[in-house]
Amino acid sequence: MTVTIVGAQLGDEGKGGIVDVYGEAADVVVRYQGGDNAGHTVVHEGETYKLSLTPSGAIRGKQGILGNGCVVNPNTLFDEIDALRERGLDPDVRVAERAHVILPYHRVLDGIEERAKSESDDEIGTTGRGIGPTYEDKAGRRGVRVGDLLAPEVLRNRLERVIPQKRAIVAEVFDIDVDDLDRPEAFDVDAMYEQARAYGERLAEEDMVVNASAFLADAREAGQNIMFEGAQGTIIDIDHGNYPFVTSSNPTAGGAAVGSGVSPGVVGSGEIVGIVKGYLTRVGSGPMPTELGGVVGDTPGYDEQGAGENEELATHIREEGGEYGTVTGRPRRVGWLDLPMLRHSARVNGFTGLAVNHIDTLAGLDEVKVGYSYTLDGEELMTMPATTEKWARCEANLRTFDGWPAFDAATVAEEGYEALPENAREYLEFLSDELDAPIFCVGVGPGRGETVVVEDVWE
Repeated sequence: MTVTIVGAQLGDEGKGGIVDVYGEAADVVVRYQGGDNAGHTVVHEGETYKLSLTPSGAIRGKQGILGNGCVVNPNTLFDEIDALRERGLDPDVRVAERAHVILPYHRVLDGIEERAKSESDDEIGTTGRGIGPTYEDKAGRRGVRVGDLLAPEVLRNRLERVIPQKRAIVAEVFDIDVDDLDRPEAFDVDAMYEQARAYGERLAEEDMVVNASAFLADAREAGQNIMFEGAQGTIIDIDHGNYPFVTSSNPTAGGAAVGSGVSPGVVGSGEIVGIVKGYLTRVGSGPMPTELGGVVGDTPGYDEQGAGENEELATHIREEGGEYGTVTGRPRRVGWLDLPMLRHSARVNGFTGLAVNHIDTLAGLDEVKVGYSYTLDGEELMTMPATTEKWARCEANLRTFDGWPAFDAATVAEEGYEALPENAREYLEFLSDELDAPIFCVGVGPGRGETVVVEDVWE
């Protein structure tokens, strides 16, 4: 059986925690897209683990796969594996031969390009970790794949082809002398060859490289349970998100098939769980019709308009929910739940159920609001427009729900769904009805034991 975990919003919905909750019955956990810009936080036995690349199932001792849809920074991968080993864990992580490799020149170029965009207010708000440039090389058929790291002659040929192109971009497009960079060695063929070859040697020594498609086919034939773990969220999917404020891959359910090497029928025959935060957050620029406050440098026009009337509420939710980026530490923008966004996500992914997190964060508020629809040019819209320019002109039409009191997370998790405050259940059931998907589980705190499990996805 398969279960696919998909972010339904703009990322940071709490996917890692849900993978951890349902991970006990999984045999294999597969990351199918993204790179080390994806921060997943897992709390286990009082310990907090922050992972940016290693599949979240590693905390439960599950076999992890980084699929061909991922871009892999070997430094990050090895650092995370070593750190987990130092904490007494023994992660078993395999990497697809077809996955592309993030090399130092990708990270340097990412920073240069984002700085250049910021001068014209066109920055996307990337993490600067080389994700986009690596996917560009993949699409341009000039990338280095994990399998190349194990073939020295192939690796040398790849680097001799691509690095002169990168040097030319730095010098001729951005008018920067490579020798003036903080890391000029990133654009030296010999230096990059030695570093990349060392990556390949460790991968080979630890038997980490696999043909992911064949590996997963064998796992299915053996009757193993496979969980597909998406990074980021639907609304920053490069095809179905608010372009150009998107990531460079497909976090949507369809990406699970493409990014791992199983057929669409395999993904579609299993559960597809949409992960929803009980409110909305965003890191970086782009529209956010239900936004409550603002973040300097991210919220459009915020530097000029100053604090809004809901700034105090936004700050309260941000602090209560710990809404700061796992990877970057950046404060997240905060808004009410956006139903037109979620209707789009449900249509694109085909959710068979929902996991709703951070219900506890909203506890204690007098009222909780939801963006039910948009108004654009005098017309009511029930789903988000296809273009970012139109979305930026949408005004959210809000519906108000009575708030619910604070509650003890451990008690509610132990006693079950009916132990949630009545108004919280009304809020959840409204969301379920609107998206035509049942509630599978409810996150009422950060720990594994602080999730109300309504449905076992493996049964």
